Amino acid sequence: MISLSHEDGYYHAVVFNEFTLQDFHEFEQCVAYAAKFEGPARILVDLRNMSGYTLDMAFEDVNFTKEHGRDIERIAVLTIDQWVTWSAWLARMLTGADIQVFEEQDDAIYWLSHSEPEATKAG
Repeated sequence: MISLSHEDGYYHAVVFNEFTLQDFHEFEQCVAYAAKFEGPARILVDLRNMSGYTLDMAFEDVNFTKEHGRDIERIAVLTIDQWVTWSAWLARMLTGADIQVFEEQDDAIYWLSHSEPEATKAG
């Protein structure tokens, strides 16, 4: 089950129990809407209450990331699961989004709200 909300400056997705393909389609629609009307989205994905995910959802995630990676500017992932952290690292290779993993929600929200896009950082 997934819960989606629009917060000040970012979208908040919370996954409870098993993350299914239907849940992921709801997430996709949220990202597509944000990208169309607001530009690349900033998203907080809370996976701390996720018990697992379906295989079809995992395949859809990979396809979506490859096709719509530029529709997302930043993703803050809340988790304490090492496998989810590893998956987030792999997603970085498939998308233009900046992805960070956090254990504390306040840290994730601060990062989403106060960080500047990679293209504008001094380098």
